[in-house]
Amino acid sequence: MDFLLNHIEALIFCSPSPIKLSDIKSCLSEMFNADVPEEDIINAIHRLEEKYQAEEFSFQIYKSSGGFQFLTKPAYQASIGIMLKQQSKKRLSVSSMETLSIIAYKQPISKTELENIRGVNCDYAVQKLLDKGLVEILGKSETVGRPIMYGTSPKFMEYFGISDMKDLPTPKDFSEEVNTIGESPDNQ
Repeated sequence: MDFLLNHIEALIFCSPSPIKLSDIKSCLSEMFNADVPEEDIINAIHRLEEKYQAEEFSFQIYKSSGGFQFLTKPAYQASIGIMLKQQSKKRLSVSSMETLSIIAYKQPISKTELENIRGVNCDYAVQKLLDKGLVEILGKSETVGRPIMYGTSPKFMEYFGISDMKDLPTPKDFSEEVNTIGESPDNQ
């Protein structure tokens, strides 16, 4: 029965929301090509609940919303709260994302060019991107006034999970499909 227990544990673990007993049964029945008795599933879940109540685990199985899911134990709430707070500081605002995308596609680019594209002042967004290490100063332009030129940093690649700037989506990846409904085949 440990084989069944392991499959149930995996289903509960990977479910993004509480997984209902009926869903577990349905998955297992399809997996094993046979009906899995509900009583066996309930017994396996009870064994898992007992297993994860041990002090050595920082999480356990909770029953909520009519289903089962892994949640961390209340004793670890403080450290998780700190991590979530730190992660939220790492998120980018819409204006920062807009500014960063322009820099990524147009680099090297000056702040004046950025502001001409966005139509608003970009001082704050550029400073935040520099602070987060996603953008770096590439030098100065040879044009009048010698403005500072900005580009993306290696941390930008890591943040977005890309290994090369060629991995960025091209503008055609964002273009909408042409609607041909209602057109005669002659026009296509």
